[in-house]
Amino acid sequence: MTPRPTLANALSLLRPVVALPAAWCVIEGQWPAAGGLLAVAVLSDLADGPIARHRGEDSTLGGLLDHGCDAIFVTIVLSALAIVAVVPPLLPVLVVVSFAQYVADSNALSGQRLRTNKLGRCNGIAYFILPAACIVPEALAPGWVDKNWITAASWLLIASTLISMLDRLWTFLTLKRTT
Repeated sequence: MTPRPTLANALSLLRPVVALPAAWCVIEGQWPAAGGLLAVAVLSDLADGPIARHRGEDSTLGGLLDHGCDAIFVTIVLSALAIVAVVPPLLPVLVVVSFAQYVADSNALSGQRLRTNKLGRCNGIAYFILPAACIVPEALAPGWVDKNWITAASWLLIASTLISMLDRLWTFLTLKRTT
């Protein structure tokens, strides 16, 4: 896996760059700024894959970089939301563990493409939606979203992450036995 600079990879790298400032904004209650940085992260995530494919620059390394940058961004922002007691601290921990499992059982570090499962893919999207559901309403109309809904959504995401991890483990062990 020889890295090569591409526009898509540069867009992916925007997410870790804006992650710490976004987290600081969350902790300081600077919700409009946090929302703007979240928008940068989401837009870069939506754009990097299509740009890579359009330019013929998609690669295994680019896919790993894209998903890794997603994991870094959402882990840092969810950690900030946990610090201000908006989401349970277990959630960002599970994001890290599930991403590590995803990379390991895909053999991504040996050049293999990442293998997704449907629930894991949905969780990856939800890891962005939950922070947006916390940040955007606070930026536009503080107190608009009932914190009980955020708590319930957080625990649902924790449960679905655990289920996805168990599914990946089961699939990995099953494939290992058949080979």
